[in-house]
Amino acid sequence: MAFKLTIGAFAEGATIPKQYTCDGTDRSPALAWSGEPEGTKSFTLIMDDPDAPVGTWNHWLLYDLPAGVQELAEGFKPDDAGVSGVNDFGRPGYGGPCPPPRHGTHRYFFKLFAVNVPGLGLKAGARRAELDRALKGHVLGEARYMGKYERR
Repeated sequence: MAFKLTIGAFAEGATIPKQYTCDGTDRSPALAWSGEPEGTKSFTLIMDDPDAPVGTWNHWLLYDLPAGVQELAEGFKPDDAGVSGVNDFGRPGYGGPCPPPRHGTHRYFFKLFAVNVPGLGLKAGARRAELDRALKGHVLGEARYMGKYERR
């Protein structure tokens, strides 16, 4: 079975509904996954926008999710499970799509990493560069899901 991430609120590659963006309630969509590689001890989630005018913009950093977790509820809060990093909006937790108006369609990648250790040794509030360094040598597999959003 392949490692797979799904989001029921929108189809892979489709438009992310407004409610999950800064133009709506800015709540995270529900996520579910299955088929993680053998030896998985935890999960790390990164949501980013590679089309941002300033370079890749990080919307959600979540790490040390226990291996037994197979889903995140809509509106997931960082204290529900796992440890939250700080997104590029400068706060913990989810920051929904919010591209500059009239900047075209942006792609948002939800990347879930199966990790071979129960914890990455990072405190709450890590930034993307710290998270990337901590993941090196510990990723057993990756599942991705992409959605798009444009502000007019």
